Amino acid sequence: MSTVHIEEPPVEAVLQPLGFDQARGKQAMRLFVASEAFLFLMLFFSYFFLSNGDWRWLDQEPPKLTLSIIMLVVLLASSAVLRWGERRVEEGSFARGRAAMGVTVLMGLAFLGLSALDYKDHLQHLTPQMNAYGSVFYTITSFHVAHLILGLLMLGYVLILPRVGQTDRPPHRAYSDAALYWHFVDIVWVFIVGLLYILPNIR
Repeated sequence: MSTVHIEEPPVEAVLQPLGFDQARGKQAMRLFVASEAFLFLMLFFSYFFLSNGDWRWLDQEPPKLTLSIIMLVVLLASSAVLRWGERRVEEGSFARGRAAMGVTVLMGLAFLGLSALDYKDHLQHLTPQMNAYGSVFYTITSFHVAHLILGLLMLGYVLILPRVGQTDRPPHRAYSDAALYWHFVDIVWVFIVGLLYILPNIR
């Protein structure tokens, strides 16, 4: 008499230590973040080099701070919400974790809207083709927007997964891996605001 083996679905559980094979996703994300960090480091170096060693670009009108500071608050708040969601997932409260990620996505979309307004304001007196400052300014900020969109896609992917907690099949820790990348994008914006917005306003 033949028997039919029914394969059980992957189990979602409170986070537990994973073996090397299951931890490769986390290690891969860390390496990816490190490579992207070097990219932005080189962009910041280019910004400093093209300004003749002065972060202030004395021959250029400094960018306005209002929208950039609001955008900074939005991203920092989104990281705080997502970190709260990570903790809820670690405790096994998956519905709250998913809700926190949904709020983070909405805040990320709000950031994109504010970025469009910020670009609209800058483009009235500065374009990428105008000079070296315009070129490197829009390169850095546009790269950040591209990375933020990638982060939103990662979070959106996690949201549509049937399970957001640790599972015995890949992706094992999709929530924490996507959150790690999102925190990186937020940290980059902190440096952008400090170096490209605040310092040029200090004369």
